[in-house]
Amino acid sequence: MTDRPPFDPARIRRPPPGATAGPALLTVRQVNDLVAGALRSHLPPTLHVLGEISNLSQPGSGHVYFTLKDAQSELRCVMWRSVAGALRFAPEDGLQVVATGTIEVYAPRGTYQLIVRRLEPRGAGALEIAFRQLRERLEREGLFDPARKRPLPRIPRRVAIVTSPTGAALRDILTVLRRRFPALDVLLFPVRVQGEGAAAEIAAAVRLLSERAAELGGLDVAIVGRGGGSAEDLWAFNDEALARAIAASRVPIVSAVGHEVDWTIADYVADLRAPTPTAAAELITPDLRDLTAAVVRAAAQAGRAAGHGLAVARAGLSALLAAESLARPLARVRELAQRVDETQQRAAGVLAARARRARAALLHLEATLLRWRSGAPFAVRRQRLVHRLYDLARGLHRRSLALERHWALLRTRLEYEAPGAVVAARRARTSHLVERGAAALRRRLDAHHARLAALQRAADLCHPKHVLQRGFSLTRDARSGALIRRVHEVREGQILRTELADGEVCSTAHDPRQPGLFD
Repeated sequence: MTDRPPFDPARIRRPPPGATAGPALLTVRQVNDLVAGALRSHLPPTLHVLGEISNLSQPGSGHVYFTLKDAQSELRCVMWRSVAGALRFAPEDGLQVVATGTIEVYAPRGTYQLIVRRLEPRGAGALEIAFRQLRERLEREGLFDPARKRPLPRIPRRVAIVTSPTGAALRDILTVLRRRFPALDVLLFPVRVQGEGAAAEIAAAVRLLSERAAELGGLDVAIVGRGGGSAEDLWAFNDEALARAIAASRVPIVSAVGHEVDWTIADYVADLRAPTPTAAAELITPDLRDLTAAVVRAAAQAGRAAGHGLAVARAGLSALLAAESLARPLARVRELAQRVDETQQRAAGVLAARARRARAALLHLEATLLRWRSGAPFAVRRQRLVHRLYDLARGLHRRSLALERHWALLRTRLEYEAPGAVVAARRARTSHLVERGAAALRRRLDAHHARLAALQRAADLCHPKHVLQRGFSLTRDARSGALIRRVHEVREGQILRTELADGEVCSTAHDPRQPGLFD
């Protein structure tokens, strides 16, 4: 801090020559400018403040507003959009940070605040916090779910590599692929793997190979990675856009970033994580020597199976040649001819028996037809039909008489009971009951309306505005809207909003018992 004389407001504002003696009148803005000048003169241009973030606010403008607090006090802070956009972690309430900046006065409100130019988390680094926050958010969305990850093909035909064309990782991958499976087609998507814009290039390459896999002749798997390095060097693989591109890829992705101890967001999202680029090449390809040995074993097994089948067929042929049917082929033919003769004889006997039964049936039908031609059966049936018609007519006559008697009885009973009078009496009783019910319902509704009006009047009397009209008021903090109930809740210079019966007024708290800023 430079050696400067104590702040003297008289040196800044002097009365003009010839002016009468008396107190100098200052506007509110002039007072705030004096305070700002005093702060700039007597405070270091850069302050490093340790505190806990609270009341964090991020409006649409992009600026960040928050309060740094400790156990005894609070300090309002502002971080402009240009600074907030360069942060590698997201500020959140309760986070211990070190804020670097300058104290300035906000003249429109007469308050001072810290203009933050740099914000660092206390304890854990910014990269570590940003990595943890992104990992937790993507895990909640399900991008790390093992159920959505696809298996790799056992024998791939074409593989894509997304890495730097000049890096050692590409040489290691190509060396392993050439040694293990030379027939594999390799397509290189050259990108930057560190520095500004590297994450965007890698994400664009992943999207390109996914969208144009069919045009490229089909891609079975892709390797995305690089060699080892520091956390800053590997940070391009912790990008959210790259993670979403890997999750949306239609081609299975193998992440091979750094060494075995290095973990990135791409490792969590990819279908398979390889500890190194060399290991990734080994994981996606079979060993040609193992395939050759497997083919040799399969050929030997097929030869053994063919030899066994040939031996079984040869044994079956020998058994057939030794069979008696082949030794004496005509014996079997003679046996079959004898069976045919016996079958023909049995069939002739069955046909003769059926013919005899058919002849007897025809004779019986002929005798029956002659009997019907004589007319005797028709006379008997005619006589039976006449008797049945006579019985039916007599029964219908008796039924008609019974119905006439029944209807006459019903007519007499109906005339005796006079239903018109009964209906009229019941209609009158029903009308009376309806009128009584309507009257009772009206009385009940009137009672409910009266009770509701009484409750409304009681609620109006309890409304706070009636209390305000009697001379009382409500005082709140103008910034937070919290109601002031006790004296110790009021701070020197705090802006208050007082609610009266006919409106609101704003004021600034002043307590002579609290010391001033420059006393």
